[in-house]
Formats: sequence, structure tokens, C-alpha cells
Amino acid sequence: MEKQLFDDVLKARKSVKVYDKDVKISHEEMDEMLEKAALAPSSINMQPWRVVVVDSEAGKEKLRPIVQFNTRQNDTSAAMVVIFGDLKNYEYGEQIYQGNVDKGYMPKETKEDLLSKFIPFYKGLSLPQMTSIVNIDCSLFAMQFMLVAKAHGYDTNPIGGFDKENIAEVLGLDSNRYLPIMIVAVGKADQEAHHTYRLAPDAFRRYF
Repeated sequence: MEKQLFDDVLKARKSVKVYDKDVKISHEEMDEMLEKAALAPSSINMQPWRVVVVDSEAGKEKLRPIVQFNTRQNDTSAAMVVIFGDLKNYEYGEQIYQGNVDKGYMPKETKEDLLSKFIPFYKGLSLPQMTSIVNIDCSLFAMQFMLVAKAHGYDTNPIGGFDKENIAEVLGLDSNRYLPIMIVAVGKADQEAHHTYRLAPDAFRRYF
């Protein structure tokens, strides 16, 4: 992507609260956007993000009481993309690292050496330690998804205010394993988003 095009996407992304109800996103295009978002970095490439795309009327009806003060986004968006962090993401380690071998990205010996270190390390992490990791990794995924969606011509809104205690169960997931991170509403804006003032680098940066 050329710099100017990327700058256009970056500067055009704003948080949108109300969407055009008539705009839908096909599952094929949604999967394409998720695939691009999954190029985001993650700790030891464990890719802990797990996503539930709520785009049906029945699904949104179940989600509505969970999203608290964000019902406008739920009711009007093309989809509510619910991002969870998998606290047992290391169970995918073999599949991920074997994929590296199959693609020629690393030799089998390297894969076996790394997994022999990484898997026991991850299994030994405390809940707060793993929670911190998946929060960071899944937030990177969420930000990348929002930029990808904008490049596809859609608007988004990251939502952190929702019933985190019950959302996994409502969506049929194990609440002990899947940690709710964020919901991203996605669709075409029906109301123009507000411009917001941003601090200049000299207000938040120092060189050392």
C-alpha cells in the first residue's frame, strides 16, 4: 500500500455510533477482513484472538442487553465483531508452528526446539500474566481490523463498555477460557463522526 493511501485510511478512521441499517457485509468479505487483521503481531505468534461475528437479527437480539449503553451500534451496524482472548491459546501452538514448517518459514528442528520451550512456559503462566498477554495481542488485532475495515470502505467503533461477566455464555463460549476483550461495531456510517483533538507528539513523547 502506498504511503498516501495508508495515510488516507489512517486519517479517515473515526469512531461511528450510528450506521446505515441497509448495509450488510457478506461472510466472504468479513472473512477477508479478518484474515488481514490476523496479520497483527502476537506474543510468540500464538494468535490468541477468537472472534464471534454477530450479524443476524437473532444474534443481535441476544447481544442487545449485553452491550449496555451501546445499543445504537448493535441495532444499526452490519455486524458486531466480538473479540475474545483464548487463555489456552498454546493449544494451537503445534498447528501454528507446523504451519511455519509446511510453508518453509522454519525448519522442523527449530519448530520442535521452540515449542519445547514456549508451551511449558505458557502453561506455567499465572492467570494475570496470561490475561495481560491476550489483552495486548487482541487489542493489536482489533486496531488492525478497524484499519482494514476502513480500507474496505467501512466504519467502525471499538466498544469496551459491555457486560464482560456474561457475554461469553450468551455467545456459547466457555467463560473460564475465553476472555472478552472488545467489541468492534462495523458498517457504513449513517451519521458523520465527530472530529477529535489529538495531542501533538511533544505532549506525550520524550527522547532519551
